[in-house]
Amino acid sequence: MTTTDGSAARASLVAGARRIVVKVGSSSLTTAAGGIDPARVRRLVEVLAAVRGTGAEVVLVSSGAIAAGLAPLGLTTRPRGLAAQQAAASVGQGLLAHRYQEEFARHGIVTGQVLLTVDDVTRRVHYRNAHQTFAKLLELGVVPIVNENDTVATSEIRFGDNDRLAALVAHLVHADLLVLLSDVDGLYDGPPSREGSRLVPLVRSEEDLAAVTIGSAGSSGVGTGGMTTKVDAARIATGAGIDVVLTSADQAAAALSGVEVGTLFAATGKRRPTRLLWLAHATSGQGTLTLDAGAVRAVVERRASLLAAGITAVDGGFVAGDAVDLLGPDGALVARGLVNFDAEELPALLGRSTSELKVALGAAYEREVIHRDDLVLLER
Repeated sequence: MTTTDGSAARASLVAGARRIVVKVGSSSLTTAAGGIDPARVRRLVEVLAAVRGTGAEVVLVSSGAIAAGLAPLGLTTRPRGLAAQQAAASVGQGLLAHRYQEEFARHGIVTGQVLLTVDDVTRRVHYRNAHQTFAKLLELGVVPIVNENDTVATSEIRFGDNDRLAALVAHLVHADLLVLLSDVDGLYDGPPSREGSRLVPLVRSEEDLAAVTIGSAGSSGVGTGGMTTKVDAARIATGAGIDVVLTSADQAAAALSGVEVGTLFAATGKRRPTRLLWLAHATSGQGTLTLDAGAVRAVVERRASLLAAGITAVDGGFVAGDAVDLLGPDGALVARGLVNFDAEELPALLGRSTSELKVALGAAYEREVIHRDDLVLLER
C-alpha cells in the first residue's frame, strides 16, 4: 500500500487492513516485579477485541512467558542462564496463555496458542504445516497467540524480543499491517529521555533513518529487545510489502483506530516466498561453503542451484537440512541455503560433477548440494 503524510492517509491505511499482526513486549504486560499485570492484559485484549469487531482478523505475537514465570519461581530479575530461562518460560507460558484465554473469552473470542521454532518455518514440511495451522485458525475465527518456543530452544533463547518473529509471522499469514507495541511511543531521532529528541512520525526509506540514533533495551529488566530489534523488524516487514506502526501499548487503541500516533514505516518492497524470508532473517549459518567465481555467478546471476563442482572449501559441523552460508572466493557473504549433505560428506564431493558423482558413488549423490528453491541471496 502506498502511504503518504497525514491523518487521513493513516486512518485509511488502518481501516483497509483486514489482517493485522500485533506484537506486544514483556515490559508492556508485566509488573515491575516480573509477574503478569492483569489490568494491562485486559486493556490490550479490549483493544484487540474492538478491532475484531470491525471485521478485521488479528494475530497476537506476545512476549512475556519468561517474565511471567519469574515471580512464581521466586526470581526478581530475568535469569542469564539458558536452563533457568527455559524453566521460567515453561512456568510462565501457561500462565500467560491462560490469562489471554480468560480475557478474550469475556468478548466471546476463542484463542489458540502457537509456539514456533526456527525449524517450523525454514524446513519445507514444517513451514507448510505452520502456514496451514494459521490459515485454519483464522478461518475458524480464532485469535492465534504466538510466541517462540522458548522452553525447548537449543540456541540463543531470545528472538529479537519477538520483534523479528512478529515481522516474519506477518509475512507468513499475509498480513496487511504489523503493529509493534512497546514501552516507548515511537521512534525518536535520539534517546527519548534526552532533551531535544524528536519523534520520527514517518519512515519511507533508509534515508529517513540516517540521522537516527537507535538505543538498546529498555530499563524494565524483563524484556530483551530494544529499538534496534524493532527497526530491524520494520525493515523485514516493509521490505516484504507490509506497513508497520510502532508505538506504545498505551496508544494501542489510537494506533489501531488509525490515529496518527507513533511511527509509521511505509512498505517499500513486494511479497516474497515466505520460507526464503525466514531463511534470510530467522536463521544463522551453521557452517560455510566457499564457492569459486563460476559458482557465485551461477547462484547470483542465474539463480541456479549450487553443485558440488563449484565448491572449494567446507567449514563447520552442520548436517543435512541445516542452513549454511555461501562465501565467494574473497570470503564475502553471498547467500544462505539449506544444505542436502552432512559436512563430513562434502569434502569427497568437491569439484566433481553430478554425473561423475553418480558413477562413482551412486544415484543418491546425483543431486544439488543446495537446491535453488532453498537458496536466498544476501546483501553484499
